[in-house]
Amino acid sequence: MTSILFSSKNIGTLELPNRLVRSATAERMADPQGRPLPPLERLYEKLVQGGVGLIITGHMYIHPSGKAHPEMTGVYSDDLIPNLARLADVVHKYGGKVVAQINHGGMQCSQSSVAETIAPSDVNEAFLSRPARAMTDDEIPQIIQAYGDAALRVKQAGYDGVQVHAAHGYLVNQFLSPLVNQRDDRWGGDIKKRMQFLREIIRSVRKAVGPSFPMLIKLGMKDGVEGGLLPQESVHVVASLAEMGFDALEISGGIGGKTVINSKKGIRKESEEAYFLPFAKVARPVTQLPIMLVGGLRSKKVMERVLSEGHADFISLCRPLITEPDLPNLMKTGRKDKSRCLSANNCWRTTDGEGIACKCPHERVQIQR
Repeated sequence: MTSILFSSKNIGTLELPNRLVRSATAERMADPQGRPLPPLERLYEKLVQGGVGLIITGHMYIHPSGKAHPEMTGVYSDDLIPNLARLADVVHKYGGKVVAQINHGGMQCSQSSVAETIAPSDVNEAFLSRPARAMTDDEIPQIIQAYGDAALRVKQAGYDGVQVHAAHGYLVNQFLSPLVNQRDDRWGGDIKKRMQFLREIIRSVRKAVGPSFPMLIKLGMKDGVEGGLLPQESVHVVASLAEMGFDALEISGGIGGKTVINSKKGIRKESEEAYFLPFAKVARPVTQLPIMLVGGLRSKKVMERVLSEGHADFISLCRPLITEPDLPNLMKTGRKDKSRCLSANNCWRTTDGEGIACKCPHERVQIQR
């Protein structure tokens, strides 16, 4: 009997051959202008040959003010379309599917990337590397338009869809967060008003790409800091996503900085996997959209259980595919039933200029059952 992991399912008009998704991963393989470099093409080639059903790119900055870190891929200019198209072509060459994640770093932008960081409100929290200033009334519509322009470039470059990043403390997440968004105008207040920035982004994107181009969202349902967004509020965002025009929801959490909760370390037991599953259980009753669950999923048994119990429709993997880009094929053929990933987060140490890669000594990697 075929595993549910390897059954097909659609996201809007996009048909996927299996339920395994490569979750967006900041690869740090772009030049100073944001053009993807050949190592990124080779990485995507490995991923698609490894059998993953969908690749979601690392986040791409939609505006020069939103570059979160060095070596980040850009989608802020038409000049980048040919480079982005080559990346999509690599995936399509092997019959794969690829969605581009678009983003603005907001208060999370590094000092080496932008001179000044912006946020919904003035913010100087301990988890930030530096203070951010409040966006002006004129800046907000400019950034909203930049999202639409970026999405159009994604479509023109031949991608199969676009994902809006609304998690991990980046700008859309910041507008949703009561901790960061303390505006008293149309962009701030209760959760309905704090959603307005996201609503306007979606209008901008849909106007640019049309009604049938697949549009996904990665939503942080809990900030993980005192005074931040909680599932009790984010569930109202989830309930509105279909009406906004989204085709699928990827669930995550954590506002970033020193309090990141979206890449927990030391996952060894099945009981420690799927640490965002409680959020999926909150989201499932209020939306019929396909749900992608990310967060510490390592074993085939847990992945199958999450899907068969109806909590999610797709399994998103980040760190396991860094160390084993062919994990989907290994699981499909029965050669493996669990990732060798230790959740040590050594792959995040990307200051060596080589981009993201597993830096754990493979000879010390032990499969925990």
